[in-house]
Amino acid sequence: MSHARTKRITEIALSVGTISLFGAVLLIEIFFSGFSRLLFSMIETLRNFRFDVIIRYIPYFFLGMKGEISGLILTLYLAIVSIGFAFLTGLLFGIMRTSARWWVKYPAVAYIEVIRGMPLILVIFWFVMLPSALVDNPRALPSRIYFAIFAFICFSGAYMAEIVRAGILSIGKGQMEAARSTGLTHAQAMTYIILPQALKNMIPSFVNQFVSLIKDTSLVWFVGLAELTTTIFQINNKELVAPMELYLFGAVVYFFICYPLTSASRKLEERLGVGKR
Repeated sequence: MSHARTKRITEIALSVGTISLFGAVLLIEIFFSGFSRLLFSMIETLRNFRFDVIIRYIPYFFLGMKGEISGLILTLYLAIVSIGFAFLTGLLFGIMRTSARWWVKYPAVAYIEVIRGMPLILVIFWFVMLPSALVDNPRALPSRIYFAIFAFICFSGAYMAEIVRAGILSIGKGQMEAARSTGLTHAQAMTYIILPQALKNMIPSFVNQFVSLIKDTSLVWFVGLAELTTTIFQINNKELVAPMELYLFGAVVYFFICYPLTSASRKLEERLGVGKR
């Protein structure tokens, strides 16, 4: 009985092993077959890559249409102007949120939580579309670019405020107490003692927010502003022959803008010794 049982177990084990081996060989064959087809497809794609389409529209990518700011220039303009004012907005509301006075703290909390709870695309929509709906002559309004900048300032300012709050809280309470014991007021202690140390800790987060904002500027396409992504849409709709080449070019441009910023942030963080005690 024992011998028969052992023989039966051996047969089952051999069957399972054979099936497993066959399955492994089949999976390897499928993998290499699929990989070879993918590699061949990539080679064919590169061989037929439409560099001519990209080269022909290089000025349009970077400068956009004549007579108005658009293309990559508009992307950078939106991001740089917005992040500058968003920093000031975040600094103000971040300090307000750390206040012990409720009438200072709670308006900042309301602004931060409401804006951070909304998608950016809705914020852009309300800032750009609402003014046109409230006036009789929308053409008399300033360019939509300025309303888009206000939307980015409002949205990014809320995130900047949280970065500022976290930076302030990262400084020990003993520093504020020591500064106050020397006769400084709360505002003076915050200005001369706390913020200089906190801002150093905030640098990586500020850069990350700027990088995110550069990519977020692509959302203004739906309100009629022709930044970099919109120009790619327009060229693709016109040519209809090189969608992969155009979108790949756009991805490369965004990468070469954003990667140096994040790399510089890491080096600056190491140089300043952020996070080291």
